[in-house]
Amino acid sequence: MISIICGTNRGQSVSKQLAIYYQNSLQEAGANSYIIDLKELPKDFLNVALYDNAGKSERFNILKKKINDSHKMVFIVPEYNGSFPGVLKTFIDALDYPDSLKNKKCALLSLSSGTQGGALALSHLTDILHHCGMSVLANKPKLAKIESNFKDGQFTNDLYVTLLKEQIDGFLDF
Repeated sequence: MISIICGTNRGQSVSKQLAIYYQNSLQEAGANSYIIDLKELPKDFLNVALYDNAGKSERFNILKKKINDSHKMVFIVPEYNGSFPGVLKTFIDALDYPDSLKNKKCALLSLSSGTQGGALALSHLTDILHHCGMSVLANKPKLAKIESNFKDGQFTNDLYVTLLKEQIDGFLDF
């Protein structure tokens, strides 16, 4: 089973739409997956799932178990202020270190409103995931100007469709 992590807790995000698109693409390729939407984190996540409270949040423990049971993950990562959302870092921090991520494989996909497509966000996240012991697929599409290239849950840019198909094919063999 592949976990797809929607890397923002923003409501009605393009990241969530991309996670659904990615899940459908994985299904077409014959792979099972589910989406972990960080919008579904407990509202008091910072107070009930970290540090002295680790393990005490039943709602978070359900998400953590899904991650722990996954051998492969896809991170859909929006660019926020030249990096990735703080909620994604906090989510990673709340997992079981290093066991939740160590010796597992992941693929990264970034999106941005700007022209860089989230390149810095993926660089920062790659460093963190390597530190946690994950193997990160080298093919990391960076989807720039996302509002112009993705509408109503579909890409309007054929290049982006090709980039995702290539990533998915490589990830399934990874």
